[in-house]
Amino acid sequence: MNAALLAELRAARRGQHASNLGAFLAAAIAERSGCPAYIVDPVSVDELEPVARLSGLAGLERESLSHALNTKATAKRYARDIGRQYPELRLVVAHLGSGISISAHRDGRMIDVNNAREEGPFSAERTGGLPTLAIVQRAITERWSTAEAERQIFREGGIFSYLHTRDLAAVLECARHGNAQARLVIAAMLYQVAKEVGAMASVLQGNVDAVLLTGGMANARFIVDDLKRALGWIAPVHAYPGEAELPALAAGALRVLRGEEALQQFVL
Repeated sequence: MNAALLAELRAARRGQHASNLGAFLAAAIAERSGCPAYIVDPVSVDELEPVARLSGLAGLERESLSHALNTKATAKRYARDIGRQYPELRLVVAHLGSGISISAHRDGRMIDVNNAREEGPFSAERTGGLPTLAIVQRAITERWSTAEAERQIFREGGIFSYLHTRDLAAVLECARHGNAQARLVIAAMLYQVAKEVGAMASVLQGNVDAVLLTGGMANARFIVDDLKRALGWIAPVHAYPGEAELPALAAGALRVLRGEEALQQFVL
């Protein structure tokens, strides 16, 4: 933790996020306790390959914004489970939560990932990728402000826009009881997840050691079973339900304190 990092988070040039507060809380506790403070795998972790940065429109680069903390912790947990080192493995990790991040990992780096704010599959309340001209035309026609656009895309998209609820458990229950619209929406979301996993497998040239499913949605057996059927041809599929973010934070700090990883300093 340093002054430059806190200043960057205070400016929030890449967007407001609850995790921005973490550094300030840690810095305040560390100052009172007389110890160092660390930030571990924030949402802005950027290990993209140069080829992954181009968007198709000069001046608009793709950004790496994802659920990096849980994603990388899950990859390292899987490596430990099979007695390997994370940098030795080629993995596709799908974090399935209120937002969805699907990433390709090689040589201990997350070399590509969909920006969970504006790319990839839709989720409980986020639209994911959208038809570009159609969304521009709607924004112009309905005279959206920036705040309205963000609300539509990040808070009232996805499952909520179709079924008017963010409660995934309730939607799955409706689907099990024969609600055709609920079944279609869930099927479409999982279809998009499978497509994005396939895209990340192509980033690894089809040489994938495992596909890992994590995040809150991975607690739903129906979702895990569906994705295992859809993705088993790529590589073995393993589920690590939930988001063990607090243990991941502690583990990251301990790796630095034990000399297992080098400490990095934030610079503008």
